[in-house]
Amino acid sequence: MKSNFKIKGLDCANCALELERTIGKIKGVINVNINFMTERMELIYDENSKDEIISKVKKVAKKEEPDIEIEEI
Repeated sequence: MKSNFKIKGLDCANCALELERTIGKIKGVINVNINFMTERMELIYDENSKDEIISKVKKVAKKEEPDIEIEEI
């Protein structure tokens, strides 16, 4: 399953890359792509665990970048 998110508050492209790598390690995440310039994240994941995966993604993102906001679009 694929979902798109708006990410506000990322400081730099390197931060986006590090966050992308960290999110990519979450069990059930198939692919993640964060575009720093457009402040968008595309997430492809196991559809059987949608709520659990999205919750983990938000938790990991807040841990890595406490000032960001993520909302599904």
